[in-house]
Amino acid sequence: MQSYVQIENASMVFSTKKGKFTALTDINLKVQQGEFITLIGHSGCGKSTLLNLVAGLLDATGGVLLLANKEIKGPGPERGVVFQNHSLLPWLTSFENVYLAVEKVFGGSETKAQLKARTSAALELVGLTHAANKLPGEISGGMKQRVGIARALAMEPKVLLMDEPFGALDALTRAHLQDELMKIVAATKSTVIMVTHDVDEAVLLSDRIVMMTNGPAATIGEILTVDLPRPRERLKLAHEPKYHELRSQVLEFLYSRQMRPKEAA
Repeated sequence: MQSYVQIENASMVFSTKKGKFTALTDINLKVQQGEFITLIGHSGCGKSTLLNLVAGLLDATGGVLLLANKEIKGPGPERGVVFQNHSLLPWLTSFENVYLAVEKVFGGSETKAQLKARTSAALELVGLTHAANKLPGEISGGMKQRVGIARALAMEPKVLLMDEPFGALDALTRAHLQDELMKIVAATKSTVIMVTHDVDEAVLLSDRIVMMTNGPAATIGEILTVDLPRPRERLKLAHEPKYHELRSQVLEFLYSRQMRPKEAA
């Protein structure tokens, strides 16, 4: 498989009122095409900072980040981002929110009919055709997140970046969207990097779990391969010894070897 994302000796240092703050140091990671990677660790370990480096929302102060052998310099449509806050424009319908992104990426090369077809296909992929004409204020939190996912997927990104997209949702809605995300990723063969605090979510979704050490100067502590067959069914995994073994390994890293997080600025 081709490496879509390569992170080599990356570091991130912020300037603060108290001086320099090293958020990340010596980050080395290769993500293959079609892989689902989760980043997990205690608060302040730089998970979101690392995701923002890949997104191009931050410029690394050291090292290099590559996407398909090209250096990452700023945001780009080849990286779709889904935040914990859905970030929908409240005066636009679900369709219009997705169409806005589609038009930005493909508006110079496709007709309006083609752009509308792309938008409709993305909403259908996340099961929201029935809510296409509804405003964000007229749909649930889970549906808003699905619109955000549709918007990102509609751009046909090489990499889908997700920053705790289900963190603000109730447990049942979160579980439903996790299941939907697995189906979508299987259908689109997307490459995904996702930040999470949830150990069960990481084991359920991932091909590999990247476990971060505590900040400041956080780095990658361990990378765990999740060798559970796909497709994965939540109820079957509940009785799968390998699932519980993997879950225990993540918990042991987080709560034994990383028991006391350093105070991060």
